[in-house]
Amino acid sequence: MFKLNFIFTKQREMRYISHLDLMRLFMRALRRADMPLKISEGFNPHPKLSLKRALKLGVESENEEATVGLVRLVRCEDFQEKLQAQLPEGIIIKAASYECNVT
Repeated sequence: MFKLNFIFTKQREMRYISHLDLMRLFMRALRRADMPLKISEGFNPHPKLSLKRALKLGVESENEEATVGLVRLVRCEDFQEKLQAQLPEGIIIKAASYECNVT
């Protein structure tokens, strides 16, 4: 599994979206962007997606961090472009990079 970290903004009308709805929004946008998502195993499978912190309702942010699991490599530029096309105004993907595990 490849872990791709990305930074996004949450502004304007999107500041009124709850954390749970933001998670659903990203899951839907990732599927629509046709990303090769890593799906969890178990009774209720869902895409491996994690947001670093939950913002309070009504709070804007310039640098929110998230991580998504992919089953194959996707160029960071392609990830940004395809995902951005599926997101509403107020959420902008600013950067994307793969996590390097050095042991």
